[in-house]
Amino acid sequence: MSAAIRAEDVAIGGGRHLRVNQTGTPGAPALLFLHGSGPGVTAASNWREVIEGLGDTFHCIAPDILGFGDSSYPDPQPKGFKAQAEVRIDALFQLVDALGLEKVVLVGNSMGGMYSLRMAQLRPELIEGIILMGSGGMPGLEPTPELIKLITYFDDPTVEAMADLLIQFVHDKGAFGDTVEKVAAERMPIVRRPWIEAGHRAMFGPEMLSFTPDDLAKIDFPTLVVHGRQDVIVPLECSYYLAEHLPQADLYVINECGHWTQIEQAARFQAIVRTFLGGRDE
Repeated sequence: MSAAIRAEDVAIGGGRHLRVNQTGTPGAPALLFLHGSGPGVTAASNWREVIEGLGDTFHCIAPDILGFGDSSYPDPQPKGFKAQAEVRIDALFQLVDALGLEKVVLVGNSMGGMYSLRMAQLRPELIEGIILMGSGGMPGLEPTPELIKLITYFDDPTVEAMADLLIQFVHDKGAFGDTVEKVAAERMPIVRRPWIEAGHRAMFGPEMLSFTPDDLAKIDFPTLVVHGRQDVIVPLECSYYLAEHLPQADLYVINECGHWTQIEQAARFQAIVRTFLGGRDE
């Protein structure tokens, strides 16, 4: 049975807040879900089905990262991916502290995977494990044409362009076309907020957040690296690289799956998360 989502604004420092979606019982093993960077993305659109499914066993926490969705946004906007990451990750740590979480498993999709790795570098005492899904972070990775389409979305910010972008996130476009159309429509009111565009344009630059082999060797936590074989947003080679250099990494490649593992292969993704974390349905 699906767990009900509780959505609330949680106050963090500086008069700001993060919109947080939660399922499950506080005190259960905590999973912190970090979404990706697409225009108009929210935690709910990225993680809804997953946190509903896992809330029977885990305390699932899925915030709109600072500057996304219904959370507060930085003013002024930091310039560049790394500068944005530092401000947003600091806000995530404030959320963890506000919720009284002593240990968390980080579950990061794409940009959220990169943030998960950085969080593990900065406050390793908080981390019980890491699940990366279609994560970036490989040095020198050239953007794919589909990722460039994401980066330049605000040059033509229409609902048609949104649907055309998001359909690239799934492999089986016939089966998931209706889902993509729904997500595209859901994102448009958020896209039209001026600070969303400002944050998006400020984020992408020549200097990305990446991790050397030596960096990864020091992130010594149980790690599950998941990637869709047909992902055209972040190449599969990135997860091969992460799995090679993270000391405790398991690699799971899902065939006939694109960048949105959690949507296109939702049941399978939840099953491998449960297996990785040692949890089973009764």
